[in-house]
Amino acid sequence: MTSLVKGRALHWVFKIGNRSKTMDFYRNILGMKILRHEEFKEGCEAACNGPYDGQWSKTMVGYGPEDSHFVVELTYNYGIGSYKLGNDFQGITIKSSKAIKQAQEASYPLKDLGNGSFQIQAPDGYPFVIRPEDVADGQDPVEKVSLSSTSIPRSLEFWKDVLNMAEISSDQSKALLQFDDNQAQLELIAQDNIDRGSAYGRIAFAVPADSLPGIQKKVESIGLGEILKPLVELDTPGKASVHVVILSDPDQTEICFVGDEAFRELSQVDPEADNLLNKAMEEDKSGEYFEKKGRTKPSA
Repeated sequence: MTSLVKGRALHWVFKIGNRSKTMDFYRNILGMKILRHEEFKEGCEAACNGPYDGQWSKTMVGYGPEDSHFVVELTYNYGIGSYKLGNDFQGITIKSSKAIKQAQEASYPLKDLGNGSFQIQAPDGYPFVIRPEDVADGQDPVEKVSLSSTSIPRSLEFWKDVLNMAEISSDQSKALLQFDDNQAQLELIAQDNIDRGSAYGRIAFAVPADSLPGIQKKVESIGLGEILKPLVELDTPGKASVHVVILSDPDQTEICFVGDEAFRELSQVDPEADNLLNKAMEEDKSGEYFEKKGRTKPSA
């Protein structure tokens, strides 16, 4: 089981409306760490924060560095309190008996799935499945990210034959794929209709930078999926510049491919991440402003 393009799964992007409650969930319930935090005055050239042009922040959280762990990117658009959930995102599966215990001790709502597993929702409604297992130190507890597909055969044609992911298993109801056998897996689950809402996310993968033009050309020539943002170099002040291609699969799931070499430098854990995040949350007065006006922050 080897893929034709060497790649690795990086992260899933969530839009969040309440940073304080969200960070408490990831820190104290799931037990993840704050890896990086950045504040931006205007929207991302690659639409990392969605179709919004105003001030926003990006916080990377996970169980370890993105070099070896699948993590979560939390994008917060100032002034937006919530997003409409769709059914495109089916969940992230985590092996962590500690997270189950922490949720129970905090009386955080858990849905019993049987066999000791539970479903839990982040404050914005995004689902996670927690299995009562643990991994060795240094290994990634994140097992897979699950997304909807209106046609498993068509999805396989795209993810396997176009993007060259390796197929682990499949039937008419679901498929399991991955780039390398030590990375988080991608699960596709059959769904008759897909509503992406305004809360839709994006999955990111790293591949060798010199393979990015070929990926873009193949998607363009095959006719499955769509190029949303052609190959571009994104500058990050004081850090490495990365080459990025943004595309979508046949179900409009957004996919970001980044050049692996520069991204490894860009994605290093920032020891000041916790302090930067805490400072930004303390200085964010948007929720207080809307509360004084007698209304909540608007929804997207």
